[in-house]
Amino acid sequence: MKKPANLLQNLVITVVVAWLVLFVFLPNLMIIITSFLTRDDSELVKLIFTLDNYTRLFDPLYAQVMLHSLNMALIATICCLIPGYLFAFTLVQLPQKIRPLLLFLLIVPFWTNSLIRIYGLKLFLSTRGYLNDFLLWSGLIETPLRIMYTPVAVILGLVYILLPFMILPIYASLEKLDRSYIEAARDLGANKRQTFIRIVVPLTMPGIIAGCLLVLLPAMGMFYVADLMGGAKNLLIGNVIKSQFLNQRDWPFGAATSITLTLLMGVLLWIYYRSAKLLNSGGELG
Repeated sequence: MKKPANLLQNLVITVVVAWLVLFVFLPNLMIIITSFLTRDDSELVKLIFTLDNYTRLFDPLYAQVMLHSLNMALIATICCLIPGYLFAFTLVQLPQKIRPLLLFLLIVPFWTNSLIRIYGLKLFLSTRGYLNDFLLWSGLIETPLRIMYTPVAVILGLVYILLPFMILPIYASLEKLDRSYIEAARDLGANKRQTFIRIVVPLTMPGIIAGCLLVLLPAMGMFYVADLMGGAKNLLIGNVIKSQFLNQRDWPFGAATSITLTLLMGVLLWIYYRSAKLLNSGGELG
């Protein structure tokens, strides 16, 4: 019985490794190589090594786009963190029978393509959308609000798409929280606010950091959200990459921008790893 089991195990491992090599390693290797080549109008790239694609990223125009993209992503992360933490904290306080239903309702939007949901949000926030119709009907405003094609619309779109990614890791941290720490804090005279700030938040910091990374990293590359909600004046890094590949046909620069974004993600993931290790070791890094 061991030989068939071992054969099946080796087959599964081989298929997984082959899949990763073919669809992950090789495409990324091609992008890395392309980022060091030269643009060619007729054949897309020339086999001429250059570092100009990376130095162009320091051009004020592209640097401004990157800083703007990072700023938008940070604002969206903060806007997800506050309601996300409150929702997860409230969810943990509810009876065990209700939690699965609410988690199911939280995950249901993933069943619909995010692009379709952004179109729905666009219709909701437009000048003649349901939001303005309701505000006009209620008498709260006299003229329709112009929300679309502004930075606010982009941030709302990012929060709408990425909020569940903030809630789930925070909920996992809160659910695993040892209640004895909270009881000990109350026995020592701490009120609810002090217990929350000094006990609950520090112990759930790994979930907070994980949720922030899960929101921050994708937010910088969701070009379709910026295209549909923000227009041409509210670009993200993903818009620059898409434009270089599809419109400008400058594959080397687009590849260099993509690699830079990937490296930034790697640095943030490394920061998360070190932070989680610090928190789990009680302040001593191994």
